[in-house]
Amino acid sequence: MKDFINVMWRYVKPYKHLVALNFVYNLLSALFAVFSIALMIPMLRIILMQDQQVYELMPMAMDMKTLENNLYYYISLYKDSYGPGYALLFVGVFLIIGTLLKTGTTFLASYTSVGLRNNVVRDLRKEIYDKILILPMGFFSAEKKGDIISRSTGDVQEVENSVMSSLDMALKNPVLILVYLVTMLIFSVHLTLFVFVLLPLAGLVIGRIGRSLKKKSMKGQEKMGVILGILEETLSGLRVIKAFNAEKRMEKRFDREIGDYRSIMNRLMRRRELAHPVSEFLGTIVVVIVVWYGGTLILSQDSGLEPAAFLAYLGIFYLIINPAKAFSQALFNIQKGMAAYDRIEKILKADVSIKEAPNAKAIANLNEGVEYRNVTFAYNDRPVLKNVSIYIPKGKSVALVGQSGSGKSTFVDLLARFYDIQQGSIMIDGTDIRDLKLYDLRHLMGNVNQDPILFNDTIYNNITFGVDSATPEQVIAAARVANAHDFIMETENGYDTVIGDRGSKLSGGQRQRISIARAVLRNPPIMILDEATSALDTESELLVQQALENLMANRTSIVIAHRLSTVRNADMICVFHEGEIVETGTHEELLSKGGMYKKLHSLQIRD
Repeated sequence: MKDFINVMWRYVKPYKHLVALNFVYNLLSALFAVFSIALMIPMLRIILMQDQQVYELMPMAMDMKTLENNLYYYISLYKDSYGPGYALLFVGVFLIIGTLLKTGTTFLASYTSVGLRNNVVRDLRKEIYDKILILPMGFFSAEKKGDIISRSTGDVQEVENSVMSSLDMALKNPVLILVYLVTMLIFSVHLTLFVFVLLPLAGLVIGRIGRSLKKKSMKGQEKMGVILGILEETLSGLRVIKAFNAEKRMEKRFDREIGDYRSIMNRLMRRRELAHPVSEFLGTIVVVIVVWYGGTLILSQDSGLEPAAFLAYLGIFYLIINPAKAFSQALFNIQKGMAAYDRIEKILKADVSIKEAPNAKAIANLNEGVEYRNVTFAYNDRPVLKNVSIYIPKGKSVALVGQSGSGKSTFVDLLARFYDIQQGSIMIDGTDIRDLKLYDLRHLMGNVNQDPILFNDTIYNNITFGVDSATPEQVIAAARVANAHDFIMETENGYDTVIGDRGSKLSGGQRQRISIARAVLRNPPIMILDEATSALDTESELLVQQALENLMANRTSIVIAHRLSTVRNADMICVFHEGEIVETGTHEELLSKGGMYKKLHSLQIRD
């Protein structure tokens, strides 16, 4: 419960005004409820004790005895003038007014509670998404994508359904219970103290059942993460699944996981459904004991509790049972919801290892060049780059070649600070990139990757991604440089054509040229090309290669390539092998050395 209170206060704090309004409305609702029940006493007296009349008006004072005496004085006058039936109607009108005020304030309390709940859930969703955007790439390498989606969607939904539904309990029920208990104490101290002993005992039994829910709920949320992961893999790899006739294999895998999830949820939900029967059964026991004890007090005639007052007391006690039951149900919901929130916290509390220096410097352009100085980097103690040093002057093109896994992609990822190096330094114009503003650093670069990342949006919005101030003329000019304008105009709606998930409505070459147009529009001083043509057919490769040459003209470029024919004209070629640069030079120089580059070149010529 302590964790629940801390979490709620963290998210509720910005909406203190709604909490205050909710408290006021709940307090008024409880007071009007007590007022309505209290009006039952004179009605019962008129029916049960018709011989008791009050004909002496006491001086007005704010105490229960005076108020009660004067109320019965006016009822007695009305009863003598119009008869008992109209006296009942007279009291009944006040009962209707009291009930109207009670239900009205109850609605207002719910009205503010709904706004508070939805505000908190929105803030939680925003916090998760914002954190995902700033987390380093290494976090996503270690986590399953499906599990992250599960935490961001299913777990948030569980928090909304379980924890946030209990927010009403946390704000409303304590107020109601406190007002009702104070009223019960006014009616009878002895009987209420007796109730104080019974209710905690019932709550203890219910609490023991609820505590076991959190562990089972955690398992259920983790299993849902696995299920979403399989769904994501299936959608991404559907072509491979069909090509290898692996539908039955994936079907069995999915059936196994959803079967396990069903078993976990059966145990969890059956135990949760136990809350209401147990609370109702225990509540009935408590009511029977209270009626028995109250009846003995009345029969003893020593308590001063009249039968009509006792019946009203039972009415108020009945009002307190529903909030008490809500507490028991809320205990189950909170345990289940907090298990989901614990999984969400793994994202919210994840370490943002790529941090901007307190006095980071601004940078707007590349004036001299980029230098890697004795750079060493490892993924989870697995060395990827070892003591790499290289200087890339402004305006020059550098090609990175070598076997897969030799460290080429990591080399460029470090420049954008997707990861931070363990040893050495990377300098831009003589300043360590860790001392530069992160936004400015990445704004210096444009990326064209082997698998172009496009969004399910229009062609226009994909080209202007990250460049909000672009004009239509600039977009068209960028598309022309990328050899993309002609095919764009042939699509259904031109630049307003929606291209589908990851650009699925376009061919590979078309997607790549859209990606190049996006980089052209940004016009960065440093261009990074990562296997930009390796997945294309010959015709598409020619068009994309022409677009790349337009893009790289008079620009500092770092090109990763497997096809050595695409980097023949690079100013410098760096040959990577097992995390080290083993050769550098131009195409002709490296061939003349007869080393690893010549070996790779010979293999490709033979192919």
